[in-house]
Amino acid sequence: MSRIQNFEMLTSHGNQTGRNHMAQLLEAGLSVCDPYLGVKRFVRMDGCNLIFDGPEFELKNDPRSGPAVYNLEHYDRVIVVGAAKGVQRAALALEEILGDYLTGGHVIGKHGDPLICKKIGVTLAGHPIPDDFCVEGCKKIYEWSEHITERDLVITIVGSGVSSLMTWPIEGVSLQEMRDLTHMLQIEKGAITEDLNCIRTHLDRMKGGKISRLFQKATLVHLITTDIAKTNTPVLRLDYETLMQNNRFLATLADGTTFADAMDVFRRYHIWERTPKAIQDYFLKADPSGETVKLKEYESQNARVFGLTPKYETLYPAVREKAIELGYKPYMLCEYLCAEAREAGFVSGLIALNCERSGEPFETPCVIFTSGELVVTVGSHKGVGGRNQEYCLAAATKIAGSRRIVVGAVDTDGTDGPGGLKLSGAPDCLAGAIIDGYTMEEAMKNGIDIYHVLDTHAASEPLWKLGCGIQATHNISVLDLGIILITK
Repeated sequence: MSRIQNFEMLTSHGNQTGRNHMAQLLEAGLSVCDPYLGVKRFVRMDGCNLIFDGPEFELKNDPRSGPAVYNLEHYDRVIVVGAAKGVQRAALALEEILGDYLTGGHVIGKHGDPLICKKIGVTLAGHPIPDDFCVEGCKKIYEWSEHITERDLVITIVGSGVSSLMTWPIEGVSLQEMRDLTHMLQIEKGAITEDLNCIRTHLDRMKGGKISRLFQKATLVHLITTDIAKTNTPVLRLDYETLMQNNRFLATLADGTTFADAMDVFRRYHIWERTPKAIQDYFLKADPSGETVKLKEYESQNARVFGLTPKYETLYPAVREKAIELGYKPYMLCEYLCAEAREAGFVSGLIALNCERSGEPFETPCVIFTSGELVVTVGSHKGVGGRNQEYCLAAATKIAGSRRIVVGAVDTDGTDGPGGLKLSGAPDCLAGAIIDGYTMEEAMKNGIDIYHVLDTHAASEPLWKLGCGIQATHNISVLDLGIILITK
């Protein structure tokens, strides 16, 4: 089944050939971002043995490498817990593989996901702003840890989205204070997740490796829905030790943040004076007992870690192969694009124009793609939009009039932004957008001022009305996929 749900709407206007090819390229990338397929590729049962086997799913230089084999006859219980956007896809695959050996467990997904697990409990909760359901889901996971023993095997699943979905504030900090802090930093100030997490991992009962403390008596297998093996992000680049010492969002592993890092974030984003006194006092005290799990403590646990969706085995080959099939030369422009979405869109549009006009720096016809995590500094505006939508609209202003350029971008989980779109026939949250050289003209004919839309961060409604907004099914996120296409 295709993940893009409104293919005909997206391809029936403007540069129809280019839009058709763009939709196919985005679909190729979206369709392989599925942890269900990852689990099925490297997890299997052989009699009573549960086997995790695949070097491409491991971290480089992991001291505990090679096939992980667990004789399930030696365990009293097999438990699955976790939180991530699309987490149920991995959980469902484990249900099917483990069969009667699975005792149960609990996972936290995002509001809007269909309920597909049969034996593992599910709570759907708030993202990117946590809500009461996040706390409820954490408490249900905690219940599974209360009587944990050495004869339990616990499989955890975390990935993109866990930092919001797995929220249970420490005593003395309210959920509303966590909600306000998240909105202030991530929405109003446009802070990247890694910066926000320096603060909220210390204010949580489960993040920062604390969930693994709860289950530390058990044998642990940590599954990460995103790529941990070969990505090129500043946090996840290199090897096992680098990840563990710099990790800022994988809640089950060693954590690389400190109280000092959190204080630096308060200063850089100028929010200290707006921070509740209870939180100020907590960080000024910096009690070592509240510190997150560090590498030495993590390595004392009986644990293995695997990534389910290595980009070099899934996303990148899928886009490249589809581009070649359609007659385009594929190029990777930037593997980890982390910038203000609007500015990135302006620059991408100008790069596309240069290629169209001079064949430099990329020879046309071509497909130029990026990955990463764009940001939007919203300020006090209340518009409904998303970073990939804003990126595309900004690019539209630069390529206006081009008959050859098409730009598309999606958040690979199928939800680009917090959502809240209230239009008949439209989804609550778009996945991204496709625009072309005709988009600005179509917007003017419909009385839509794109520059005003960008200023107010209200991209979703005009994009949907113009037939440019993407509706997609939900799954995991391996961050953003942006594509510039220049036709013959």
